[in-house]
Amino acid sequence: MFTPILLATVARTVEWNPTIGLIMILCNILAIAIGKSTIQNRHTGPAAPSMLGGLSLGAVVGSLAFGHILGTGTILGLSYIGAI
Repeated sequence: MFTPILLATVARTVEWNPTIGLIMILCNILAIAIGKSTIQNRHTGPAAPSMLGGLSLGAVVGSLAFGHILGTGTILGLSYIGAI
């Protein structure tokens, strides 16, 4: 019933390549840095591996979730303007 309308609103996406992966990695590193500096109770809860800045497991999961949202927006934005 609404299939033609839904097909018309699908965003243009790019196929995966190493550039896409690098952008996602950089966005996740940025998100961990932002999380480390802004999360107030970053040591509350079970500990995560020490290479992640001493954040708790919840803080790491939250930071990486934010990093994936940031990375997805960056990749879609860059593909929309034709940069990647």
